Amino acid sequence: MGGKIRIIGGSWRGRKFPIPDVEGLRPTPDRVRETLFNWLMPVLGGARCLDLYAGSGALGLEAASRGADRVVMVDRDHGVVRQLRHNIDTLKSDRVSVVQADALAYLERVEQPFDIVFLDPPFRQELVAECCQRLESGGWLTANAHIYLELERELGEPQLPKGWSLLRSKVAGQVGYHLATRQAGE
Repeated sequence: MGGKIRIIGGSWRGRKFPIPDVEGLRPTPDRVRETLFNWLMPVLGGARCLDLYAGSGALGLEAASRGADRVVMVDRDHGVVRQLRHNIDTLKSDRVSVVQADALAYLERVEQPFDIVFLDPPFRQELVAECCQRLESGGWLTANAHIYLELERELGEPQLPKGWSLLRSKVAGQVGYHLATRQAGE
C-alpha cells in the first residue's frame, strides 16, 4: 500500500484508509481538500456526486462524510476498486458506490444527472477537456452543477465548455485546482 488518506471533516472525520500503490495515483492533499470543501459547503448537503478517476477515494469519501446524499466513484484499476469497496464496507455506507470502468467509457452511459463532479484524471494524458465535453453533452450535470477540476499547474486555467464559468482557482505545488459551475438555461 502507498500510505493513507484521512477524512478531514464530517461524520467520518479522522478515519484513515490505505492508498493502493498504483502508478500515477495522486491523492488530493488535505489542504486542497479543505479548501475545496469550504467552497462546496453551500451546495454539498443532499447533493448527488460523481467522482471520476476516484483513485484513493479521498474526494468521494470526503463528500459523503460531509453530507452528500449519493456518491458514485469510478475507477478502472481492479486493485483500486477493491480497496474502495473495502473502505465503503468498513464505513457501512449505502450512500457510496463504486463502478469499475474507464471514466470516458462510463460517460457513454445514461445516468441521472449529478450536482457535483470531481474530475481529477491522471496527469499528462490530456483527459480534462474530453471529460468536460462528455459531461456537458451527455446530460450528466444538473442545471447548476459544480465541477471540480484538478490538473497540472503549468496548464493554467482549464478550457471550459460553453455555459460553464470558473468560480475559483488556486495552486498548490504542481497542482492547479479549480471549481467551475454550469449555468442553468445555457
